[in-house]
Amino acid sequence: MKKLVSVLLAVVMLLSVAAFAEGDYRVAMITDYGDITDQSFNQTTYEACKAYCEANGIDFTYYKPNGDSTPERVAMIEKADDEGYNVIVMPGYAFGEAIAEVQEEYPEITFIALDVSEGDLGGAAVAENVYCAVYKEELCGYMAGYAAVKLGYTHLGYLGGMAVPAVVRYGFGFVQGADAAAKELGVDATIEYVYGNQFYGDADITAYMDNWYQTLGVQCVFACGGGIYSSAAEAAAKVDGAKVIGVDVDQAAIIDGTYGEGLTVTSAMKGLGATVNTLLSETVAGNFANYGGKVESLGLVGTDPAANYVQLAPSTQWADTFTEADYKDLVAKMFNGEITVSDAIDAMPETTITVNDLGTVK
Repeated sequence: MKKLVSVLLAVVMLLSVAAFAEGDYRVAMITDYGDITDQSFNQTTYEACKAYCEANGIDFTYYKPNGDSTPERVAMIEKADDEGYNVIVMPGYAFGEAIAEVQEEYPEITFIALDVSEGDLGGAAVAENVYCAVYKEELCGYMAGYAAVKLGYTHLGYLGGMAVPAVVRYGFGFVQGADAAAKELGVDATIEYVYGNQFYGDADITAYMDNWYQTLGVQCVFACGGGIYSSAAEAAAKVDGAKVIGVDVDQAAIIDGTYGEGLTVTSAMKGLGATVNTLLSETVAGNFANYGGKVESLGLVGTDPAANYVQLAPSTQWADTFTEADYKDLVAKMFNGEITVSDAIDAMPETTITVNDLGTVK
């Protein structure tokens, strides 16, 4: 019986390869706990998939799970399969359990997962029909912290979402970058550091941010975790000169457009769109075998900031104290190894600046 199952599985794989060779691709994207208007992971992934598929004449759709759970995500994978989609793109660590559950059940489907690490898979090996991309958040976090201090903000805040590895790497990188810039300038700096314990803003977190900006004198907060930026931006808008740093994508348009022009100093970005374009292009070209079965950590690929998978936003508020040329020089030094950034997340980085580790808001 096992031999028969193996033979049938091999036949299925051969038939799927034959279908792919004929260019019969249909791409689906599944959202995590958010939707395609979140100005973050889901929207960026959706827009990149849609643009690629429209440009290449490939059928595309997206699915939103009915709830924030693995069974609901699995249900959307099953629906995509039932409706004939053979390439599924999934953004966010929340898909780890779903991938581990379905990857071998659907060998004919190519799964492209963004920000899903080996740990998110719960110990499951990555199947040959799955590619997982993770990002070196500590690098763009470092860039953001370095830029903030160079731009004159010496009382900073870090508001993380949940303390998952990606969010911690962002935060610890931010601390390291701020520390390095403060050392170079010979100035004192302070970072208030907290996690909201959720990926959305609310009245409690906004009140916490109000205290930072209005009472403690925090000048700029790196809000890192889905929609949690809304609480930092709402609080910053009440204080003259207060600023916010966005995350994952260039959030200046949504933050400034909603809460007040000029609020966003910069955003620490991941190359989600670039990853989607690369993997869909390679899949359509028949090259997915070069990627399948891997979890790859994407970061710097050269000295050109725009070509990297982690970077600062084009909308960054450059100044004489930190110009675009200074940023390019920083990136070159990081790529060449003159500047190293730790990716350890087991303990807060040692610094000469003051870091007030405040745990969680709630």
